[in-house]
Parts: sequence; structure tokens; C-alpha cells
Amino acid sequence: MAVADTRAALDPLDFLALDALLDDEERAIRDTVRQFVRERVLPDVGDWFEQGILPRELISELAKLGLFGMHLDGYGLPGASAVAYGLACLELEAGDSGVRSAVSVQGSLAMFSIWRWGSEEQKQRWLPAMHTGEAIGCFGLTEPDAGSDPGSMRTHAKRDGSDWLLNGAKMWITNGTIADVATVWARTDDGAIRGFLVEQGTPGFSAPEIHKKLSLRASVTSELVLQDVRVPDDAVFPEVSTLRGPLSCLNEARYGIVWGAVGAGRACFESALEYAKERIVFEKPISAYQLTQQKLAEMALELNRGALVALHIGRMKDDGTLRQEHVSLGKMGNVRGAIEVARSARTILGANGVTLEYPVIRHQNNLESVLTYEGTHEVHTLVVGQALTGENAFR
Repeated sequence: MAVADTRAALDPLDFLALDALLDDEERAIRDTVRQFVRERVLPDVGDWFEQGILPRELISELAKLGLFGMHLDGYGLPGASAVAYGLACLELEAGDSGVRSAVSVQGSLAMFSIWRWGSEEQKQRWLPAMHTGEAIGCFGLTEPDAGSDPGSMRTHAKRDGSDWLLNGAKMWITNGTIADVATVWARTDDGAIRGFLVEQGTPGFSAPEIHKKLSLRASVTSELVLQDVRVPDDAVFPEVSTLRGPLSCLNEARYGIVWGAVGAGRACFESALEYAKERIVFEKPISAYQLTQQKLAEMALELNRGALVALHIGRMKDDGTLRQEHVSLGKMGNVRGAIEVARSARTILGANGVTLEYPVIRHQNNLESVLTYEGTHEVHTLVVGQALTGENAFR
């Protein structure tokens, strides 16, 4: 007698049934963010990308969802798991990298820097307001001549009585123009690296927006300019005076990219799969041709592999066993994989793949920025290489 096959049908968008590895709370958070992206981001994000804007009201809506600093605890913050935060990043970047970046910079850079290194007064003042979106933050580390080597930063902080004077410039700063407060890292006369909270409107401080980008267009990207900016001593982070401070924040944000890249790749794969089933060439859908099926199979392999890496890294983070080298491995692999998925999806869509009627070219362009920000692919390669060999190849 034949035995009925009780196995669940294969889901092309969850080929390895990774959904079963999540708990109810993680799925609920994932589904909430996914629904938000479908309703509020996807209908208009092509226009935002074309116009080079990210609507301010969207930031307020992201705050209402509780996404800002969702993985931090205390001070009215949710204290969600690392996996839950990662799933939120995945769904946000399935909408657009710029949307995920807005959340990531607010929570994992600006808020995390205060949460981890700030004084109690700084935490009480800023963290609750930043969680609700009443205050927007940015993170100033990268400079025009100091990206991958932050230790060579030129932004300088000098004592002046009980105050500090800041001079320098930061570059490629997400949220900079709209931020109420900036975490600015600067070198002091004794060679220390200190973090300073600089408020919008402080004399000598400006944050002009950077235009003419062809990537991350649905995102506010700015320069920070500091000309004799005077801040009081209580604006300084008291708990850190080395590069460990900013690098710990970057590692926190890079973790979100490990997940987010999978979301961007999934959006491209989903678009290509739907298109391949509908596009008729030589009297049959292109999904029926071997070359197209090979592309789709390779894309599915890369996305499921990336999702497994992200989930495992997330579980390690929740268990307290995650190292920065693990995050570097995840970022270098998942971003590179997502770019390959996007490029393959573009070929399936043909000329339609370069229009904003479909999400593919937008994600492909965005991923070119994701490849190099918060640590270039080359830098993460050397981080992993040093972990493997014990040899420092940076200098």
C-alpha cells in the first residue's frame, strides 16, 4: 500500500525551511516588519530612490514600531534578542538598504555608542528620546582621508578650560543632516581617541547633505564639519579613550548587515523568479530553460547559505560567544553573495532589470555601497586572515 507523503511543500523563498528554526516571538517581529515594508516602503521606494530622498515621516513610523535600539536594554529599550533584531534588518533591507541603514545607524551606532560608553546622564537624556524617534542620531568616524584606517583620523579635540574645542570633518555619515545629536570621534593632544556628543545647532558645527549619489539614494548621507566647535566636558564619553570605542560600535552595526544583505538578495531573487515564470520566449516561459533554472538554483543556494550564516551568528551573539572575526566572515560572505544574486537576477529580467519598476538595479546599486561601508570587503578579508594565520597583514 502506498504511503502518503506528509512532508510540507517546498517554499522557493524558504527552501531549507529556516522558518521552523525561529521561535514565535522572532516570527512575530519578522512578520510585523515585513508587513510594514510591504505597505509603507515598497509602493514608493522606487520614487524615493529616483528623487534621492528618505521621507522624514517614515523615520517616525519606524520609531513607532519600536525598531530604534530594539536590541538594547534598560532606559525604556525593548531588549529584543540579537536574532529578532537581525530578522528586522533582513526585512528592512528587503525594502531598501537605505531604510535598514537609518535604523542601523540610529540603534547600532548612535544609540549603542551612548549605551555602551556614555555616562549615566548621557544615557538618561538621549536613549529614551532616540528610541521613540524624538531625537535622531548619527555616528561620525569616517573622514575624507581616513576610512579603513580610523587610527589616522585628523579630527582633533583640544582642551580649552573646562571645555573642548573640536576641529575636523567626517564623511559619508548616514542621518547626519537630520540628526539632533552626533557621536563624533576625535584624537586628543595625548593621542587618545575620545567620543563626543555634539548637538545640532552648536556654533561651528554643520552637516551638509551629500548629493549626486548613484547608490543608497533613499538615504540621508552627509558630511560633518567642525570648526572650533565648543562642547562641555560632560559631552565626552567617560568610559573609553581608545579605538576600541568606535570599533565596538562598528561591529554592532556590521552584525545587522550580515542579515540585511540576505534581505536585499531575497528581494532580487523573488523578483527574478516571478518574472521568469511570466516572461514567454520562444513559446514558453524562460523559467523552463536550463540556463535560467541554473541561475535560480545558484541564487537559492547563496541566499539559503547566507541566511544560515546569519542565523548561526545571531544565536552566537545571543549566547555571548560571538567574536568580531565571526561578524567579518558573515559580512564579507553575505554581501558578496547578495551582489552575485542581484547581478544574476538582473540578467533574468533583461532590460527590465535596469528600470525602477523592478527592485533589482536599486538593490544592486545599494549593495555596492554596503560592500565597502562599515569595513570594506578587503578589510574583513584581512580580519579573517589574521584570525586564521595569527599574522597581522594590515601594516
